[in-house]
Amino acid sequence: MIDLFPLILTVKVSFFATFFTASIGLVLAWTMAKRDFFGKNVLDVLIMQPLVIPPTVLGYYLLSLFGRSSVLGAFLDSLGIEIVFTWKGAVIASMVSSLPLFVKPARASLEGVGRELEDAARLLGKTEFQIFKTITLPLAWRGIAAGIVMAFARATGEFGATLMVAGNIPGVTQTLPIAIFDAVQSGDTLSANILVGIITLFSFLVLFAAARFTRGRL
Repeated sequence: MIDLFPLILTVKVSFFATFFTASIGLVLAWTMAKRDFFGKNVLDVLIMQPLVIPPTVLGYYLLSLFGRSSVLGAFLDSLGIEIVFTWKGAVIASMVSSLPLFVKPARASLEGVGRELEDAARLLGKTEFQIFKTITLPLAWRGIAAGIVMAFARATGEFGATLMVAGNIPGVTQTLPIAIFDAVQSGDTLSANILVGIITLFSFLVLFAAARFTRGRL
């Protein structure tokens, strides 16, 4: 019988990771699209880093940042907040891994909004938030939505960084990709095939939905 816990945990982790990714990523995407500042290219490279560095390296950085021997880890521990080897660690790993996949389409969509429309609104006395809410967001929503879908898909398939930060604890931190790895390692071909089928079908549906958004058709 297939254990449904990895599937349930994966959905839970992906939901929270996507929420934080979209929240932080939207600020970053808007800043990168609408503002010029010193160090912009460096920030762009840092945001895109999770796409090119090995997931285990990303996991190592996060483990070093949130481990109890670090300043941040010790501070969180003093507050009773545990990150490493918990589902919260899986959320952070998935969030960081999926951030560039949200920022990239969201930024491109925001850059596509004509500055003349925003400038006209400023001349009418609109605040930056009002401009974003009534002009920028309605015109850029498809790219932002596509970024959310892609981020959710990436969070669902995250493996390396999650394994480093959250570990592989059955019934606690074992997500679907890690469960597939375990099934293959133990020779449980049936479970591996079922789990692989689930995540493959899900990935196809997510990519199909993202393509529909980016092409402007629902």
